[in-house]
Amino acid sequence: MIINGESDILEFVRQDEWMMDILRTAQSLELPDWLVCAGFVRSKIWDVLHGFTARTPLGDIDVVYFDPSNLEEAVEKELETRRFQLRPDVPWSVKNQARMHLKNNFPPYTSTVDAISKFPETATALGLALDDRDQVILAAPCGLEAVLNMELSPTPYFLEAKERLDIFDLRMKQKNWQSRWPKVTVVR
Repeated sequence: MIINGESDILEFVRQDEWMMDILRTAQSLELPDWLVCAGFVRSKIWDVLHGFTARTPLGDIDVVYFDPSNLEEAVEKELETRRFQLRPDVPWSVKNQARMHLKNNFPPYTSTVDAISKFPETATALGLALDDRDQVILAAPCGLEAVLNMELSPTPYFLEAKERLDIFDLRMKQKNWQSRWPKVTVVR
C-alpha cells in the first residue's frame, strides 16, 4: 500500500471507525489545544504501509493538551478516569503539555504542537484532532517524510544535544518497533 501524503492519511483515519470514535471521545472533554498523538497516528500509518489487515495493539492512547492555567497532575488523572468511564476498553494516557517540560527538563512549551515537535522521533511527532465540524486535523510539526518512508529519526530538537540523542538511541532499543514493522529502519 502507498500513502502519498496528508490527504491519504486523513482519509485512512476517516474510514477507521475505531480511530474516529477515539477522536470523538477525546473531543468530548473539551480540552484546550488537544491532540491524540504518537503511536495512535504512527501505528496506523505503518500498519497501512505494511499491508496489515489487523490493527497493531497500542500500549496506550496518548491524549495531550495545553492548559497553562492548571498544571496539577491530578487533573490529568481525573481526565483519564473520565475517559475510561466513557471507553473502558481503551488505555488512556492524558498529559498537559503546559507542565511536561518540567518532567522532561526542557524549556517551556508554547503549545501542544510545540510539545510534540520535541518528542524523540519524527515518526511519533504526529497528532490528530477534530475541528468543530467533525473534520480530522493532522499536526505534523516535523513533517511526514520520515513516517511515510518508515524511518525512525530524531526530531530536530533531539539532534541538538548528545544527551537527547542518547535518549533516542535507548528508545530505539527498548521499543524495538522493527519487530512489529519489519520495513522500518533507524536513521540517525
